[in-house]
Amino acid sequence: MKKINIEELVIFENNHYIVCVKPEGVLSQEDATHDADMVNLLKEYLKNKYSKVGNVYLGLVHRLDRRVSGVMVFGKTTKGSSRLSESIRNKTFKKTYFAIATGLIKKSGVLSNKLDKVYEDKYIAKESIDGKDCILEYTSLCNFKIDNKDFTLLKINLLTGRFNQIRMQFSLINHPLINDFKYGYNGKNYNDHLGLFCVSLAFPDPVTKEIKEYKIDPKFLPFKEYINYEEYL
Repeated sequence: MKKINIEELVIFENNHYIVCVKPEGVLSQEDATHDADMVNLLKEYLKNKYSKVGNVYLGLVHRLDRRVSGVMVFGKTTKGSSRLSESIRNKTFKKTYFAIATGLIKKSGVLSNKLDKVYEDKYIAKESIDGKDCILEYTSLCNFKIDNKDFTLLKINLLTGRFNQIRMQFSLINHPLINDFKYGYNGKNYNDHLGLFCVSLAFPDPVTKEIKEYKIDPKFLPFKEYINYEEYL
């Protein structure tokens, strides 16, 4: 993985929170691999920027899967973190995703399944009658071809936030996401770019309560040679 320049990834920062882009392949928080993660990268960035001595506080309020790139927000104070977490519980925190699915999906719709997180050599999402409700809304934005194969760009609004939910639900309708070999994609590997990106966040400012929205710069998104992202953001 190339060196990560956190300064280039920061979208917005104030006293209570910082919004940035998580690159694909980077963890949201540290795990047993000790690979690069956003929490430690941002702590180091803030420590250097403000010449802080000792530990730097940074609150993780939501996550993105390792292979998913996109916009994240972190609390810089306990107050900021608490109120951001509260907005997630109150469903006033909105994440919008783009997904690139295999095949032609002409219409918009809703997917509803019951999924469990199970361990089979690794953790996967699996359909189960005893699973948790998983619901999403999707809008078909455009159809395009790569190497004469059909793909669809989708805009997704998650009504529930479950483990690998988007990836599994589109696999279940036989439209797995591009490069998602974990959930049924069996086509060509395009630089291992998983076709799933969190492209915007909207939430109440922890202090003013005004709804703030932050969008990804299309320069961070793959497959730009096939998709004019500016048209849909």
